[in-house]
Amino acid sequence: MIESEDQLAGVAAALIGPDMVLPRLEQRLVDRREAASPELVATFRRGIEAGGDPLGDVFCALRSPEERREDGATYTPPAIVASMIAWAQRQSKTPVRIVDPGAGSGRFTIAAARAFPNAELIAVEIDPLARLLLRANAAVIGFADRLFVRASDFRRISLPATNGPTLFIGNPPYVRHHQISERWKDWFGKTATALGFRASKLAGLHIHFFLKTRSIGRPGDFGAFITAAEWIDVNYGSVLRQMLANGLGGASLHVISPDARPFADALTTGAITAFNLGERPDRFLVDSVDSVESLADLSSGSTIEWATLEEAPRWSIHIRKGAKPAPGHIELGDLFRVHRGQVSGANGVWIAGPQAEKLPKRYLLPCITKARDLLEAGATLEDASGLRRVVDLPRDLNDLEDAERDSVERFLVWARKQGAHESYVARHRRAWWSVGLKDPAPILCTYMARRAPGFVRNACGARHLNIAHGLYPREPLDDATLSRLVAYLSKNVCINSGRIYAGGLAKFEPGEVSRLPVPSPDRLPEFTVQ
Repeated sequence: MIESEDQLAGVAAALIGPDMVLPRLEQRLVDRREAASPELVATFRRGIEAGGDPLGDVFCALRSPEERREDGATYTPPAIVASMIAWAQRQSKTPVRIVDPGAGSGRFTIAAARAFPNAELIAVEIDPLARLLLRANAAVIGFADRLFVRASDFRRISLPATNGPTLFIGNPPYVRHHQISERWKDWFGKTATALGFRASKLAGLHIHFFLKTRSIGRPGDFGAFITAAEWIDVNYGSVLRQMLANGLGGASLHVISPDARPFADALTTGAITAFNLGERPDRFLVDSVDSVESLADLSSGSTIEWATLEEAPRWSIHIRKGAKPAPGHIELGDLFRVHRGQVSGANGVWIAGPQAEKLPKRYLLPCITKARDLLEAGATLEDASGLRRVVDLPRDLNDLEDAERDSVERFLVWARKQGAHESYVARHRRAWWSVGLKDPAPILCTYMARRAPGFVRNACGARHLNIAHGLYPREPLDDATLSRLVAYLSKNVCINSGRIYAGGLAKFEPGEVSRLPVPSPDRLPEFTVQ
């Protein structure tokens, strides 16, 4: 029906009408628009009046998820918008102003306009076509007279004082720190420090938006944002966890399974975080849901004392529903200690290349250096000959024979020129040149991919870098048991057992691997015999 953005702009312009004065970039879109037939315009009008966002749906169809990902533009399903608005409606206060910090075509703004008919509406959006669609929605529904569209980055805006509370609600854009400029990372660090928080520059853009809300919000303001859930556990998310406990006023957190598709474009675990600025009750409401319908008005779940959360380095253990293992099953951690592989500090130096050819062979250890090493091995890694070697020198070089010492010293001179001694990891080792690979683990598993982890018997005694986990038995296990465990895990562990990041990456931290349910060793044969 619509095959280009110029056609979409034509429909939006027809819905807005000729009388609205538009900013330059939006007017440019209108100037090059393709005329839309009255029948097509009427179809879109009916869809908007019925409560849908057909303009936003077409926008998402015309621009691929990859194109929109650069700006972090992921549009929110209507049912999730409704649940967050319902939460706002059941609060004991009515907003005089509503701020949608990454408005897109206006799904949150539209729903808020209907729920709070007297509130001023501020929609912040950097994309001119999305702003045009938002204005068209406002024109059809009839709230254009109280809508103020800011063509700006949310981090730049200021808000005048009001005589009542502001509701902040929306879906902050997800952009990873690699795509955030140093200027904005500096802003993030300085703003957090000024408010008394420790912040990592590895934080994604959605965390920036929480910090901006904390900095411009006032006691009595409130809100709810939906984001990817990774901040719950990762180190860079600690600043948000700090803010929720201090000033931002964390009220509740609802984690949504990726199976429920909280974001239409990505298989990602979602998190709806609700807050009341300046407040902090003694307890925080948390829930983990498998369907969007279960969200309702975000009143479900159980409460946790804030003191417990503040002491926790990660929150997922308090949020995910801890299903007990089925009869005859235990947790994998009852059988194994799970350790991530060693961090080299400079793979270009310590993964052996031409400069390492003359080093003593006993210091060149076959090693898992990429996930593909395991994924292509099948159930068992039998042969280490195809693996790359990692240079693992002893801490004390005084015991080396003279010939060996010469070759090692020449290698270390080269390594210094590469800056290997200056990396953070090297500076915190007892000897900067000693990687310190762990002993071979009987079972290895990948931990981050767009698929379930691969579990592999390590029959050749390979070491592993930090792209994999090693499973070390707490008590001796025979070869048959180890093989049956690998077979069971490979068949029964799915991608959703881990932490799903925006973009569909599943990450299995050691704790998540440890909690995987497996049959007890005496029951393994009945679960793995074909």
